[in-house]
Amino acid sequence: MYDLIGDIHGHAGELKALLTQLGYQPGHSGVYAHPERRVIFLGDFIDRGPQIRETLQIARGMIDAGHALAVMGNHEYNAICFHTKGPDGKPLRPHTDKNIQQHSATLDAFRDDPEELDEYLQWMKQLPLWLELDEFRVIHACWHPELIDRVRDQVRGNRLTETFLHESAQKGAEAYEILEILLKGIEKQLPLGEIFRDKDNHVRTEMRIQWWKSPRGLTYADYGLGGRFSSKPLPASFFDTYHYPPEAEKPVFIGHYWLRGEPALQSPSVCCLDYSVAKGGELVAYRWNGEQELREGNFVRVKSFQ
Repeated sequence: MYDLIGDIHGHAGELKALLTQLGYQPGHSGVYAHPERRVIFLGDFIDRGPQIRETLQIARGMIDAGHALAVMGNHEYNAICFHTKGPDGKPLRPHTDKNIQQHSATLDAFRDDPEELDEYLQWMKQLPLWLELDEFRVIHACWHPELIDRVRDQVRGNRLTETFLHESAQKGAEAYEILEILLKGIEKQLPLGEIFRDKDNHVRTEMRIQWWKSPRGLTYADYGLGGRFSSKPLPASFFDTYHYPPEAEKPVFIGHYWLRGEPALQSPSVCCLDYSVAKGGELVAYRWNGEQELREGNFVRVKSFQ
């Protein structure tokens, strides 16, 4: 049996409280474990929060000891690119003010021990991009079978290779477009002249979509995530956009989307577990007990300590 945990972003206190609530206890080595269950982390261990090193210590300890699994989040991917140089000697993720600001909490956490940060970066590189178990699937942002198959063909598995990593940092390359969707979600253009500001107050002209919904008959407000959008009907050009069917053979667990409010299933086959703990929300888990149909009553949560 598994307990799936959403984006932590350096909030180790909330993580320990949630693990305790789920029945996990630290053993003699300090590693949290449960006699009958394992955790699956949905990525985004780092950035934003005040306890990034402790979060990584807890998660890595559980994974290395076999008490947990995890997938890579976009913040782990961004960190890898931020600290990896290309053939031209420049970082794969440019050190712009925006990118430095997003990564600043992690940089501060390891300012006195860059070697420890490098060790964690090497560990992050080994995290799978997705997991497919017999009963369900796990990915940070978007389960897209066609794109997953393309990655699998190129890397012969579900983990980054050095070649794929470098290609994925080149805007316009196939690997770049694939990871943008798998780790960050699908985005669609807003109507001409419309903008919104995201959670970090950045101006956006594209909205992340709810890829678990068919776009036919929806408005921008029905379909978008992360902002307030218009009630204009979606244009026909949206109608062929990929969506994960509610009757899919396996449910998918995701994080990434900074949801708020009462935890709920996104569809009969999709469950998001990111409820904005880094913005005063909650750290949320889904307690999976072998059920074939996901249940609203299986959420477990801890409010942010902020």
